Amino acid sequence: MEGKAADIPQIEALGAHHDRTEFACGAETLDRYFRTQAGQEARKKVAAPFVLVLADGSIAGFYTLSATAIRLPDLPEPITRKLPRYPLIPATLLGRLAVDQRHQGKGYGRFLLADALYRAVRSEIASFAVIVDAKDQAARRFYERESFQPFPDQPLKLFRAMAEIEMLFR
Repeated sequence: MEGKAADIPQIEALGAHHDRTEFACGAETLDRYFRTQAGQEARKKVAAPFVLVLADGSIAGFYTLSATAIRLPDLPEPITRKLPRYPLIPATLLGRLAVDQRHQGKGYGRFLLADALYRAVRSEIASFAVIVDAKDQAARRFYERESFQPFPDQPLKLFRAMAEIEMLFR
């Protein structure tokens, strides 16, 4: 019998039992956030952090989701023509996504992103799109490969319409 369910990495809501001390993705701001702030933000309901836990209990990566809004004028004009004229459109913020350096290049970033998109689309709360703020050009390219498109005047801020995301999971 090859591979047991216990050997499959699991994505879980961040809890007090998760050891975050050894996590290092190579971006000090993300490492510091994950080690010191993620738990507080979860308790205060500011962000919902999720962790990718390996069979040995170590954390290979994490991401956060929270509610946000998009200013209607910030979206590309062809999209705004199809939306109600509200000043703000509801959206889901994929605030942070990081993979531990020891596990980069194994597809865990895409795995985390897919899980985040699945959770966003499963939510019963209205959300027009998933928004990301890429930390640099490499992150922007990662999201663009996953069909996110940049906001016209903010090249490191990208979005993917929820209608497109829904089609991924049908």
